[in-house]
Parts: sequence; C-alpha cells; structure tokens
Amino acid sequence: MQEQDLQTEQRSIPLPLRVHTIFGVCEAIGEDFGFNPVFLRVPLAATVLYSPLIAIGTYFALGAVVLLSRLLFPQPRQADAAVINESAPVNEQRELAKAA
Repeated sequence: MQEQDLQTEQRSIPLPLRVHTIFGVCEAIGEDFGFNPVFLRVPLAATVLYSPLIAIGTYFALGAVVLLSRLLFPQPRQADAAVINESAPVNEQRELAKAA
C-alpha cells in the first residue's frame, strides 16, 4: 500500500522537476510507450561520444515531439490519493486468496 502511495506521489510531480531527469524527455517517451527509459538513455549517451551535435539535436527533436504530444493529447487528471484513501476504512479486513 505504501509503495502505491509513493508511485502516486512521484507521478504527480511534473517530469522536468523530478530528481532523476534533465528535461524528462526519455522518461516521458518511456511512460508513453511503456518501457524503461534507460533503454533510450544509454544509446543517446553513446551517441554523445560519437557526435555530440547529433545527440543534442536528437534529444531536442524528441523533446519537441513530447511537448507537442502532451499539449495536443493531455493526460486526464487522476483523483488525489488522499481522497481515495479517506473513503476506505483504515482497519478493513480483506480475505486473502487461498493457495492451492
């Protein structure tokens, strides 16, 4: 339950303001397509060694695509976790699934 609260809190912080991102481009693409952003960051970092100009240009081009996609197709706002937690009783008893 506490892990879910942490994920909800982390998702509510805008991408550029998160601690582990620069502008949030790789993170945003990873969220949109459902993969780990490290798989995008590593080739981008390797491209910096080959040609920094190509890497920076690619990063800003991807950033423009992310910005346009977020402006054209905004994500619907989710209800606050506090409101959801208030509706559930604190000492609720749940029946656990039985092992076979």
